[in-house]
Amino acid sequence: MDQYIEYASTFIQTHQEWAGLILGLLAMGESLLVVGLAIPATALLMLVGGLVGSGTLEPAPIVAWGIAGAVLGDAISYYIGRLLGPKIIHSWPMNKQRRAVARARYFFYKYGVLTIFAGRFLGPLRSIVPSVAGVMRMPHLRFQIANIASAIIWIPVMLLPGYLAGRSVDAMHGNGMNFSLIFSAVLSVALALWIARAMMRKRRDPRSDKTP
Repeated sequence: MDQYIEYASTFIQTHQEWAGLILGLLAMGESLLVVGLAIPATALLMLVGGLVGSGTLEPAPIVAWGIAGAVLGDAISYYIGRLLGPKIIHSWPMNKQRRAVARARYFFYKYGVLTIFAGRFLGPLRSIVPSVAGVMRMPHLRFQIANIASAIIWIPVMLLPGYLAGRSVDAMHGNGMNFSLIFSAVLSVALALWIARAMMRKRRDPRSDKTP
């Protein structure tokens, strides 16, 4: 796995014009049903964030491609679950992921649409949650809104640690981090806290046991 990450890193640095497309494909792959379990996109996102922070890559196309890939991957997984229905849970390869499927269904019963947001940040569930949403017949519009919104949050948050590392030398040389870095870090933490608080509030609400 380390060799794969090293190869991808070298290729991205050597062929910078392909960096956005490669990141988009990686983000899509990690969001695809089961396939995502074998793709180390999270490590590569942080690595690419470092290249953005160091000025090697332009941030706008990287973020745009990453969000597009994440949205497309979740959408494909959702439609697979919606098309095949409950039988997909009992068929290969999802029958090999029974614990993850059970957790995803539990989260949907408890938290509803917030599960789409949480699933983005939970590696074992990231590629399973969208298909379970399809199986459970989550309304298309509701799913897509959560899909797009969560991708807009997930990509920058995953890029941020590498970005901060890449900028750290320049930031210290300039007598501390600049406003944009501080704002990005504070915004990411605030969003994570908001999602966690909303999920806890919904869990305490007796009406949260209903299906989405």
